[in-house]
Amino acid sequence: MKVRDSGMPDEEMWDSFFCPRKILNLFGLSKETGDLVEFGCGYGTFTQAAAELISGKLYALDIEPEMIQLVKQKCQAAGALNVRPQLRDFVTQGTGLADSSVEVTLLFNILHHAQPVALFSEAMRILQPGGICAVIHWNYDASTPRGPAIEIRPRPEQCVAWAEQVGFSFDPQERFDLQPYHYGLLLRKALT
Repeated sequence: MKVRDSGMPDEEMWDSFFCPRKILNLFGLSKETGDLVEFGCGYGTFTQAAAELISGKLYALDIEPEMIQLVKQKCQAAGALNVRPQLRDFVTQGTGLADSSVEVTLLFNILHHAQPVALFSEAMRILQPGGICAVIHWNYDASTPRGPAIEIRPRPEQCVAWAEQVGFSFDPQERFDLQPYHYGLLLRKALT
């Protein structure tokens, strides 16, 4: 099931919105981090940076064949051998990964989907106890240059409510202002 149109700009403009390594460091990714799943890798903006930071495998999932091909090419050129790009409809089919099998999930700019709770549920299912779910989304502000329509753009509080509905916990101090147009949330799965 394809995500509702996000108004995603071309790759050059999209990349200008983020400093991937800085953001991933903010979420605590490091060489201590094991396996990670990226829900909707898109252009691979965060894929390569995450692959360089972690010690585990990175499952880069997307429903668009062009995006998967692009990520494969970029990762091969960069020598990122730990990336596993996969064409997958993870909303209707799930990730295909075992329960409690990864340490980190990334839900970046995807929660405008018609089934955000299903995305959080799948993230929760595959996370190990104590695992984290990192969220980025567009600010709820019509003046952003692109992004999903305001009526489908979730506010941070809505994302937290959806996440808590499936069992994630959230500390308000782990909300981040990702200038110029995004916010970030760090959600946690309980240790038991």
